[in-house]
Amino acid sequence: MTWQSSWLGFLSCAALIVAIGAQNAFILRQSLRREHVRALIGFAIAADALLISVGVLGVGGALQRRPELLVLARWGGAAFLVGYGLRALWRARAPVGLAMAPRTATSRARALATLAALTFLNPHCYLDTMVLLGTLGASQPAAGQLAFVVGAVTASTLWFLMLGLGGRLIAHRLAQPGTWRRVDLAIGVTMLLLGVRLARGI
Repeated sequence: MTWQSSWLGFLSCAALIVAIGAQNAFILRQSLRREHVRALIGFAIAADALLISVGVLGVGGALQRRPELLVLARWGGAAFLVGYGLRALWRARAPVGLAMAPRTATSRARALATLAALTFLNPHCYLDTMVLLGTLGASQPAAGQLAFVVGAVTASTLWFLMLGLGGRLIAHRLAQPGTWRRVDLAIGVTMLLLGVRLARGI
């Protein structure tokens, strides 16, 4: 069912994207400063949509030509998901709040260049979007791969909109370690479940 693939894409992307990282921290800080927020949100959404689409559809095409690679990709992705989930659960033992940097004026060009570097020069970005989400999406039936992409991009879009436009409202919560303990617990459980599902080929 395409709706199941879409929901899987939404959950897997949400679990990956909601974490303390340089990209998220930068967008949140720019939101608090009210500097070029809409431009940054648009860039982040477009970048994720591109990488996820290339990952799912590109990896999917490669795996269809080499079916034996699907088994390796499935087990490799499952191992990574389980490891990622265990790491999130480990972080939940001693969570760290998201600290805010001192205010400094930033031009739009410089802000976009900084976000581009934090996005495309970060190996975890490719691992999450093109490798992990690509493997998960490619494991779906052909009719469900596009639905997986739509679900994943929807999760990414909602997250960046919330982070950018609602940053000032949630900043005090993101600065609290207790918030990240709950986030990491949810991520850990979700990733473990996804890892088991991928390993079972469902």
